[in-house]
Amino acid sequence: MEILPTSLGTRPRLAVEVRSEGVVAARAEDAAALLTAVARSEWAEGALTPGLKAGNVVDRAAVVAAVRKALDGVASQGRGRDVTVVIPDAAVRVLLLEFDELPSKAVEALPVVRFRLKKLLPFEVDEAVVSYQVMANAKGSVQVVAVAVPKSVLDEYEGVVTAAGYLPGAVLPSTLAALAGLDETEAATLVVNAGPGGVTTAIVKGGILLLHRSVDMAGETAAVGAAAISLVDRESSAQEWAQQEAVGPGGYDRFDAEAAMQTQVLEKAEMREIAATAATREVTQAVSVAAAYFEDTLQVSPEVAFSAGTMGAEALATMLQESGIEGLRVREMVDAAMLDAGAVTARVPRGWLAGVRGALKN
Repeated sequence: MEILPTSLGTRPRLAVEVRSEGVVAARAEDAAALLTAVARSEWAEGALTPGLKAGNVVDRAAVVAAVRKALDGVASQGRGRDVTVVIPDAAVRVLLLEFDELPSKAVEALPVVRFRLKKLLPFEVDEAVVSYQVMANAKGSVQVVAVAVPKSVLDEYEGVVTAAGYLPGAVLPSTLAALAGLDETEAATLVVNAGPGGVTTAIVKGGILLLHRSVDMAGETAAVGAAAISLVDRESSAQEWAQQEAVGPGGYDRFDAEAAMQTQVLEKAEMREIAATAATREVTQAVSVAAAYFEDTLQVSPEVAFSAGTMGAEALATMLQESGIEGLRVREMVDAAMLDAGAVTARVPRGWLAGVRGALKN
């Protein structure tokens, strides 16, 4: 698995990103990563649930069909079927490590990195695919970014791409892929990759990753749902109430069932509102923490946050403003100049494209 690859070489000219909300694919003709074709396909909620345990792909048929549709929409006839696959941050662990020294040969350095990760990962490192990249190497200090993903999880994502008729050529985590799309300047950059399932904040300066922090919001949403009673739709609710054993002389009559259904609808709406409030809190707190780290580390406050996730810059800006976070302008990481005039983008918001564009950029 590659991390922030610095040379495309024979790397694919197609990229696909799989998220809990759906899949987006893109094509670029060269390492400048001007997107010449983009396509998006979605699936029913719950078809894919990113995480560190096997079972990310819940509805395999739906996910494979969506991946195939998106990639078929951007692939060129006569070109290869190799694809760079971008997977959710929730399915990997990204860690910033520092060593006094590290062997220069990867075959010797990788066991050292793996040993360091043993006590840092919530899963067995021996059952994981691990990759690393040296970011800075000074006397007495080697700074490394390491990525680990359980092999069973990685196999799921590669498997759906293979089943869709394409060949995974490289795999990148979502935010690291998006960061690869930035121009390598000395200016520090704050990136926010937010969607319904989680938020990742990152800071990069001069090509060196200073912060990578992911928050999985799916767990909190699930906890909120578990606290509620079982919620079903109106039709199945009526059926369930009709099948209940009678309680008391009269049991449940039609009006009891109707009242119960109305109560469930209200409770379901309340749970969704609570989940949305929890998600807003997590996103704004993540941005606030990242901004504070930015200021403490670089002695200057960030002025711009680049949006790389499906939430989109406009929604993120509104969320931050309503939460009282001021002085931080939000911009889409992918701008109009990064899209060819012929690329169809009406159904593909720019926030979806940061990961695939970074995966295609040199």
